[in-house]
Amino acid sequence: MSRDGQGRNGGGRNESGRSGSGRSGSGSGSAVTLPGDPPGGRRAALVWGVGVAVYFVAVIFRTSLGVAGLDAADRFDVNASALSTFSILQLLVYAGMQIPVGLMVDRLGTKKVLTLGVVLFTIGQLGFALAPSYGMALAARALLGCGDAMTFISVLRLGTRWFPARRGPFIAQVAALFGMAGNLVSTIFIARALHDLGWTTTFVGSSIAGVVVLVLLLLFLKDHPEGHEPPPVPHAGAAFVRRQIAESWREPGTRLGMWVHFTTQFPAMVFLLLWGLPFLVEAQGLSQGVAGELLTLVVLSNMVVGLAYGQIIARHHTARAPLALGTVTATALVWGATLAYPADRAPMWLLITLCAVLGACGPASMIGFDFARPANPPERQGTASGIVNMGGFTASMTTLLAIGVLLDATGDNYRIAFASVFVLEALGVVQILRLKSRTARREKERLVASRVEAVHVPA
Repeated sequence: MSRDGQGRNGGGRNESGRSGSGRSGSGSGSAVTLPGDPPGGRRAALVWGVGVAVYFVAVIFRTSLGVAGLDAADRFDVNASALSTFSILQLLVYAGMQIPVGLMVDRLGTKKVLTLGVVLFTIGQLGFALAPSYGMALAARALLGCGDAMTFISVLRLGTRWFPARRGPFIAQVAALFGMAGNLVSTIFIARALHDLGWTTTFVGSSIAGVVVLVLLLLFLKDHPEGHEPPPVPHAGAAFVRRQIAESWREPGTRLGMWVHFTTQFPAMVFLLLWGLPFLVEAQGLSQGVAGELLTLVVLSNMVVGLAYGQIIARHHTARAPLALGTVTATALVWGATLAYPADRAPMWLLITLCAVLGACGPASMIGFDFARPANPPERQGTASGIVNMGGFTASMTTLLAIGVLLDATGDNYRIAFASVFVLEALGVVQILRLKSRTARREKERLVASRVEAVHVPA
């Protein structure tokens, strides 16, 4: 695989500032540890695991509304558009925070940013549990989205600081897998708790998990292993911020990563975050129990596919674009078949296929980071990751709003409302195809340069 950029800065240097090869083989997986690479190992797994636990809890809080959508509509007496505003506002804050959070991670380090994130999303979850009105509940979800925005980029950065660069794609997919496990907790346990214990007890009880990971974070997390301190960060004035963003955006790999994330993530995100349960219950006539099982299938499929995609890309970096485009194609075909089915309701086998295919969307979106990593040096990894992460959440926010508006305008016609997915998929595919060749050329140029430089590295 290519040296996915965690330890490279365009001049062929790794994170500790020493020269290193940008590649260890021709996609065969025979990579060797690069000079100056973090060592990995048990200590790395433990520290990184604390960061992943924070992300796990953040995803539980983020997706808890997906199984509580109908309850929220009854509790706050709102229609489809107002209900979608919960998720739209949360994602608006999340997407808007990505570049600022990336800059914060690059400047302050992982531990400080994650600590702030945990405090914010825990207060947000608790506020949502106790909110007496729709307006207060909106404010709580916005606060939750702000804290949630600080988690994933921080965990990606933590992985690059503690593990060898060659393991980047796999480590990122495993982090996403634990995030989907958090989604699984929502679809199984939060849904059951809402039924058995009620709204306030469920959401107050879940907020305790935020306190637990905050304690673990403060006690055990370190930004980097001994001997792998990052170089000093230059003065962080306005000019520095503009330069970080401009230089990250200038790289075609960053832009391609953003469009891959934009195009692949949102169909499953929209389905899991809000509209999947109402679609399956109201449009397809399923019970909430069966609908919950189908949402669980999306999560389980995501976890299996994520491991497979991570291993494939770690061994064959040229598989990135085919996997991303293949996932978009499969999603569009199955989504279209479900909406165009001639009967009023799609058969169960088709709904199962839809949910299984939607499970590939999350792992495919992670491929976006595998384009951005080799394009940016260590000191820009947070900023570049923030740009990439904006893509999918911007698409999700747009689609959530479109579906809510179209449902109200058409009298809850899910076929028309869900067809809005195809517009964004088409836009994203055009941009991926436009940037794919340019990114491949830049990566090849860097590979040649890093091999030339590696000749001069002492054994």
